[in-house]
Amino acid sequence: MKILTTLLDIATTVLRLLEAEGRILKRAVMNVGWALAFVGVASLLALAAAGFLLAGIYLYLVAQMSPATASLLVSILAFLLALIFAGLAKWRTADPK
Repeated sequence: MKILTTLLDIATTVLRLLEAEGRILKRAVMNVGWALAFVGVASLLALAAAGFLLAGIYLYLVAQMSPATASLLVSILAFLLALIFAGLAKWRTADPK
């Protein structure tokens, strides 16, 4: 009878541990979800800021030169920034050997 009581105590302890770990896992998943949501909002705001920056540069250049030339210069600047960020992303995700 003592063995059965010991086994039940062990089973109860394991179930309590699993319940506590489940709560911790749920909290961790919620924290990751909120972090992803905030990163998404921050990314959209950074994209809007970059758009306004390029629009401001374009408007400044239009006052100095023709609209076609200003558009070409701003598009080259945007393309170079995209290449730099793509290169940084590739470098950061490269498999270390």
